[in-house]
Amino acid sequence: MRRMRTAVLLVVAALLLAACGGTSQPAAPGLQTIRLALDWTPNTNHTGLYVAQQRGWFRDAGLDVQFLPYGQTSPDTLVSSGAAEFGISFQDSFTFAKAAGADTTSVLAVLQHWGSAIGIRGDRTDIASPRDLDGKIYGGFGSPSEAPKMRSVIKAAGGRGEFQTVVLGSSAYEAVQSGQADFTEPFVAWEGIEAKLAGHPFRTFAYTDFGLPDAYSVIVIGNSPWLAAHRDLAAKFVQAAQRGYQLGADDPAAAAQALLDANPDLASNAELVRQSQQALAASYLKDANGRVGTQTLDRWAGYSGWVYDQGVLTGPDGKPLAAKPDFASWFTDDYLATP
Repeated sequence: MRRMRTAVLLVVAALLLAACGGTSQPAAPGLQTIRLALDWTPNTNHTGLYVAQQRGWFRDAGLDVQFLPYGQTSPDTLVSSGAAEFGISFQDSFTFAKAAGADTTSVLAVLQHWGSAIGIRGDRTDIASPRDLDGKIYGGFGSPSEAPKMRSVIKAAGGRGEFQTVVLGSSAYEAVQSGQADFTEPFVAWEGIEAKLAGHPFRTFAYTDFGLPDAYSVIVIGNSPWLAAHRDLAAKFVQAAQRGYQLGADDPAAAAQALLDANPDLASNAELVRQSQQALAASYLKDANGRVGTQTLDRWAGYSGWVYDQGVLTGPDGKPLAAKPDFASWFTDDYLATP
């Protein structure tokens, strides 16, 4: 759930391959290797993948899925370069990477709605509305998607949209709690629950309450040329992952246990994992028809179109885009299981 660093599309191929060195193992006999780049340490954004792995659904599909641990290179960059076939991304960061030339396609929506929000320390009586964030310090993560969102919400609440940004990465959450920063962007179903369990909850402001379009907070992306050349393999992977996320939505307790079984380091956070999975199952994973994974052009054109309208999207040349992208080409549901 922690923030992924912004995609750096100028990383040379040799460095990208080195970033994966030692993490990819030879495929098991008779199985096709699929590399999936994680965006952070294992958490409930990844539960469906671990369910599919733990229950043998990837193996049943003839796949040896290898999870590449998060490093200094973003999944958007690794997948675009071909150093991984699939990866975890977010509609907001994907929008900037894709505009800049990333050769990737979104193949599955993990979360149907924003999973993050503007977060402040729960006992801040001087901040009653986002307009009160004018002049305050934002503890951020270095993504170009952050400032336009914050500015828009503050303005919509009646403020000027003026604030200071300090890039802190995952320490932004602690900085807000200690008073070194005034607001940040926690995932409600992870950092939000974590803070509550620790006795110092965040108070949050939802983006959609202040005019921002809804977005697919977490997505699975694939390398576009690889997808075109391996349609059957792509469908096998996506459908096994979709099945795992569907179980996470329908039986969150069992899914949380699968994540814990696969990642013993999470044992000390078992209650956080269970509550987080319950929250995702209740409000984030399913579409209006109870399915997971689906995407619509309206959602893509809504938020990503909004970003374009802000004038902050730049192309491969670093200059602002001259025309609105064809968002229908940015995603596909073709690899999902037929309802």
